[in-house]
Amino acid sequence: MRNATMVLGVIAGLVGMIVGFFGYGFVEFIDQFGEIEGIAEQVENPQLVQTASILAPLLAIAGGAMAHARALLAGMLLLISAAGMYYAFGFGVFTMFPIAFAGVAGLLGLAAGKPDEPKAHF
Repeated sequence: MRNATMVLGVIAGLVGMIVGFFGYGFVEFIDQFGEIEGIAEQVENPQLVQTASILAPLLAIAGGAMAHARALLAGMLLLISAAGMYYAFGFGVFTMFPIAFAGVAGLLGLAAGKPDEPKAHF
């Protein structure tokens, strides 16, 4: 389970970075060049989008990286990352995979016990 948490978390973070680059860039583009009525309008909360563009993929990669040593903490970071991506960007064509991968990785991280012990974290 820890290997799956690691792989899914890192993939979620990398795909989330691509979504984050476009989200952050879109906010900056509209700030620099202004809105185009009906085509390109500023998001409702640009600070939230820019913050989530940086933090959500970072939490996913960090959670995936620490899955072997601290699976419980990794699972919590991955679930926070999935919730942040969902809250900031919504669920759509480009966000469904990073959100789903981070969510599944988070659940697997929470369910993982120590490698040689049959019981969970608690």
